[in-house]
Amino acid sequence: MSTESFSALPLHPDLLANLDSLDYHRMTPIQAKSLPPILAGRDVIAQGKTGSGKTAAFGLGLLQQLEVKQFAVQALVLCPTRELADQVANELRRLARGIHNIKILTLCGGVAFGPQIGSLAHGAHIIVGTPGRIEEHLRKGTLKLAALRTLVLDEADRMLDMGFQPSLDAILEYVPAPRQTLLFSATFPAGIADIAQRVMQEPLQVQVESTHDSGTIAQAFHRVADDERMTALRQLLLQQRPDSAVVFCNTRQECAAVAGDLRRSGFSVLALHGDLEQRDRDRTLVQFANKSLSVLVATDVAARGLDIDALDAVINYHIPRDLDVYIHRIGRTGRAGRRGLACTLFSDKEQHKLAKLEALLGQPVTPAALPPASVLEQPGYKPPMVTLEIGAGKKQKLRPGDILGALTGENGVDGSAVGKITLQDNCAFVAVARAAAGDALYKLQQGKLKGRSVRARALDTRD
Repeated sequence: MSTESFSALPLHPDLLANLDSLDYHRMTPIQAKSLPPILAGRDVIAQGKTGSGKTAAFGLGLLQQLEVKQFAVQALVLCPTRELADQVANELRRLARGIHNIKILTLCGGVAFGPQIGSLAHGAHIIVGTPGRIEEHLRKGTLKLAALRTLVLDEADRMLDMGFQPSLDAILEYVPAPRQTLLFSATFPAGIADIAQRVMQEPLQVQVESTHDSGTIAQAFHRVADDERMTALRQLLLQQRPDSAVVFCNTRQECAAVAGDLRRSGFSVLALHGDLEQRDRDRTLVQFANKSLSVLVATDVAARGLDIDALDAVINYHIPRDLDVYIHRIGRTGRAGRRGLACTLFSDKEQHKLAKLEALLGQPVTPAALPPASVLEQPGYKPPMVTLEIGAGKKQKLRPGDILGALTGENGVDGSAVGKITLQDNCAFVAVARAAAGDALYKLQQGKLKGRSVRARALDTRD
């Protein structure tokens, strides 16, 4: 952590006061290196790992330059996934809460187009969205960027990996010059250099360490025969018993097969891959964030934007094909001051990848012993929480307080048993401690929310 203080920056007093209320006092390394030139109006390329504090870095820069009285789109933030866009928008709202009347709007695919047109008609200062949907709004004339001052490309390498280059090129045709362009990326492949050369003006490049400190993430490598991978995976999970673990697979077919094998072994597990409908993807991610799902088996593309603060472990079922992806994968654990675990299974056939990985990490890889086979005698374990789905949401004017009140009212469950509450347009999800889940579900099914009876059910890992 840098010793440099936010108070040393030329930030608006309302922004500084809000940072203080959020306990943001010292800048992270990427913030210390990138914020001063961003505030000075420079184009900046910032390279740093996931979870390094980049959202606050570009967020404070664009909020400082915002003219609130000019009700037009002044900043556009492009993100590779809807989940990341939602996270960025929420963080920007937190950073902006000391300044009145700032409107931040998300525009992403996977949701209805019509309501977004209505929201745009009411105006916004900052737009956060995915390239495909932003391009569509620009093409149809429902989004205007004439007043744009700042363009941010967040996780630019992931956007290229996901095939968004044509959409980015199309969007850039609508973006005015002069403007400030900020590019954030965990890795720096050739495509990033090409984008920077075409769209940025004399950018300053800053970089923080992209590998991971062994004090934050413990990395372990286990040599296995290919037909022993599943057994080895079960051994690791049964010994560590993480509340939340992501198992990364290289293909969606392998992803589905691994999730199925783990489920048959008694684990609480779901697969996350590109074949999922958006509704099922949202439900899976909510369950995982709620700690009502212990293991998520995912492909790299499907896991883009996954941001779980307290992820206990990452397990690579194979070494990834693109070794830069390894940094992205393990960077999802060991965050927010917590210690994380990253385990990688490899066979003799992957020895060439291992040598390249040693070069990337700048350190030798020493294979570690697997947990004893005796752990396989234990059954799969259950997560600490259960997620309840409620058949009403924002459009029915439901609020988190309504759900909490319904659960903890007369003869209800203890408030300490209620966890995260997530509201969507027409449904809501609430995490409840496993021991109290039956009583909580009964309370919702037999009671009323805002004077109305609602459908409620417990989600499980067979959904």
